[in-house]
Amino acid sequence: MKTAIFTSVAAASALMLGACGSENTTVTTEADTTMPADGTAVADGMDPSGNVMVGGAQMLPTRNIVENASESPLHTTLVSAVTAAGLVDTLSGTGPFTVFAPVNAAFEKLPAGAVDSLMKPESKARLGAVLTYHVVSGRMTASDIAQAITDGNGTATLTTVQGENLTAKMDGSNVVLTGEGGSTAIVTQADVPQSNGVIHVIDGVLMPKA
Repeated sequence: MKTAIFTSVAAASALMLGACGSENTTVTTEADTTMPADGTAVADGMDPSGNVMVGGAQMLPTRNIVENASESPLHTTLVSAVTAAGLVDTLSGTGPFTVFAPVNAAFEKLPAGAVDSLMKPESKARLGAVLTYHVVSGRMTASDIAQAITDGNGTATLTTVQGENLTAKMDGSNVVLTGEGGSTAIVTQADVPQSNGVIHVIDGVLMPKA
């Protein structure tokens, strides 16, 4: 994926990103559709009713994070993992939460057997740590992340619910997240609204050190 989708259309957002030294950064709307070669996103954008689409499925702002993720054909592995980790009630709660949601293809990039191992009952604590490493308390929109990167002189530090930090930076037109252990992911679709927060779709699984 060569283009990170930011939903803020204000010129101020473009200036924020440009201030990070990324002169080629593009700021587009949710109505833009991206079709990567690996098929990780299909028909993303908005439907005629103005609802955000992920993988061709409507993401209704009246539904919570778990309800919307369960509708996305790109996030079946993530939903299974959330269920196995016992986090359904947490992510269905009031929040608000910012969730960086890996697509199915992101989990497939992990070493062979890694997902199956994490799904085992005896790995529930580790699975929970991995998943909560993708969650930040509060609602951070694309504009908020852009502002944080600007305020940090090109680097934003995001504290996750798991306790460790993620680093957000610009790489050309992409927003790249880096975990403390070195794992990375690119935001491929930003600002998917939820009743209890916001989801940003990512192409990698971020692994905590602990």
